[in-house]
Amino acid sequence: MPTETHDQRDEPAEHDDSVPRRWRAALEHLATSTRQILRKKVVRRAGLSAMVVLVAFTGIYAGLLAAGPTRSDLGPFSASFSLTPSWTGDTALEIPPLGAIGLDSHDGPAHLTVRLDALDQDRTFALASDSSGLETASQTAAADVRRGLIELGLRTLVAGLLGTLVVATLAFRNWRRVLLSLGAAVVTMVATGSLAATTFRADSINEPTYQGLLVNAPSVIGDVQHIAAQFTRYRDQLQRMVGNISKVYATLSTLPAYQATPGTTRVLHVSDLHLNPAAWAVIDAVVRQYDIDVVIDTGDINDWGSSIESSFVDPIGSLDAPYVYVRGNHDSELTAAAVAAEPNAVVLDNRTATVAGLTIAGIGDPRFTPDKQGDNDSAGMLEASGSELAATIGAAGVPVDIALVHDPASAGPLNGTVPLVLAGHRHTREVSIMDPIPERPRTRLMVGGSAGGAGLRGLEGEAPTPLEMSILYLGQSRVLQAYDEITIGGTGQAEVTVKRHIADDDLPPPSSPLPTAPASPPAEPAVSAPVSASPS
Repeated sequence: MPTETHDQRDEPAEHDDSVPRRWRAALEHLATSTRQILRKKVVRRAGLSAMVVLVAFTGIYAGLLAAGPTRSDLGPFSASFSLTPSWTGDTALEIPPLGAIGLDSHDGPAHLTVRLDALDQDRTFALASDSSGLETASQTAAADVRRGLIELGLRTLVAGLLGTLVVATLAFRNWRRVLLSLGAAVVTMVATGSLAATTFRADSINEPTYQGLLVNAPSVIGDVQHIAAQFTRYRDQLQRMVGNISKVYATLSTLPAYQATPGTTRVLHVSDLHLNPAAWAVIDAVVRQYDIDVVIDTGDINDWGSSIESSFVDPIGSLDAPYVYVRGNHDSELTAAAVAAEPNAVVLDNRTATVAGLTIAGIGDPRFTPDKQGDNDSAGMLEASGSELAATIGAAGVPVDIALVHDPASAGPLNGTVPLVLAGHRHTREVSIMDPIPERPRTRLMVGGSAGGAGLRGLEGEAPTPLEMSILYLGQSRVLQAYDEITIGGTGQAEVTVKRHIADDDLPPPSSPLPTAPASPPAEPAVSAPVSASPS
């Protein structure tokens, strides 16, 4: 009995000892479950956060792609500003067709690209016509860039938010998560902008990186640096030039006009404008004052043949005369197409046309030298081009009065096929009679100077290259009777000189009797009429 009694007293003790054990097991199970639940929530939240950030980035990028670049005026240029994702930040200034200039301007995940898309003709002339236009443009350039960047920032913010809204709505279909994505987009864009602003390096402009044509052609870089050193001089000269255009008008009105016989056709020969806007004002003045019947341009109206330069030819349409043009070695097919789009323009490329009663044949230069190609066997290419035009003239079936080429080196095969060949390219005026060919008419080769003063190239020497053009007087028989050589002292100089030549005076005495030519009008003495117009 005592033993049983002892066993009965011990049983409750064993039962009481098992209770804490079960509680400990329950608590351990609860803790394990809690840890698993918390771990799952952390992972889920982390995944959700990563998804929100990814959606924000995707939405920002999609918004930027959909919105496109921001357009803004930068001086006379229409420029575009755009942002793209990047590990290094930095800025690229694209200047077609020269290439691009890279600047280590800032850090961060946003790369800024500024592209000069088009040259606005009206603003260019406004800058040139205003005596303080270029100085004002240089002072307002920073403000133009700042305005463009502000517009780009606002556009980026709006486009990024809209893009994020669309992407988040498609990805989550939950407004709470959509709002989280929008918040992440705002934080990302503000942080990127702040990082770019705090790391901005203004002195990066002093250490640019050139890419494209500027790297491939060191000689171009040298020319640019040389011209830049004289830009102040060029600016002053250009201002003086345009400021005195009204005095050029008055000068031209006092010059002796050629007393041409009835039926005389007046031709204005220009060449090598090379993007000088001052040339158009002089051409327009001559066309009006001399009652020009047709303007002939023997090429190099542009410098690089790029689409940006195409708007430079717009003044052709406002001239009160047809405009006949052949492509120069600095003009591209884009240039020729831009000229052809003008309502009064005729572009000749190995064909003939009748303009103002004259039958004119022309061919473009076979080379395109701004891309540094086409220089191999240049002489052979030019001669072949002249031969091609000579064959076209021979097959025309009608007498051709004038042949047009850009480089005089193409004129050789035309000797004896036409009475007059017009060319340019050399930036120096030359008139010569080509070696006579038995039983063929003599051919006069007239090489025009640069009607644009060779553009910026004209500043590379000690004295600016003069602006030169010629007026040709062709009689009723379409034979050259006389010509006036107009010279305006290099860019910015006000002196105007017009020199009269009688065509017969150019002919050397024949070594053997030639057929008697039709009677010419009475010869006039050569007239040199320098007139100075003082600066405004």
